[in-house]
Amino acid sequence: MKRFLLLAAVLAVFLVTGCIDVEVYEDEGQAIDTEVNQQFVIALGSNPGSTGYGWEASYDETLLELVEKKYQEKPRSGLVGAGGIEYFRFEALKTGRTQVTLTYKQPWEGGGIGETKIFIVHIR
Repeated sequence: MKRFLLLAAVLAVFLVTGCIDVEVYEDEGQAIDTEVNQQFVIALGSNPGSTGYGWEASYDETLLELVEKKYQEKPRSGLVGAGGIEYFRFEALKTGRTQVTLTYKQPWEGGGIGETKIFIVHIR
């Protein structure tokens, strides 16, 4: 019975946190204005399956925490290697101004580097 209650509590936490309304940013020109303990998501197109390229995040870990990183394929369009979207969910830890730098690259040594996007974050 205790296991069942623990499992139910864990599932409830996942369901609640999955339903939290967060701002999603796709354009590095958008200013990200947030508050301490609030979460936001940066979503960028990616194609790791056929090109090997994916986004790598660099940020100040004293101001932001990366809560979740996930990749979601686009719905099947009949195109081979169509790609998808990478999502980075951050939580603001304390007030300040910082940036998130995302680099599109191949993760192996000598892999190519594509573009870099910088998102400015203001935490109140």
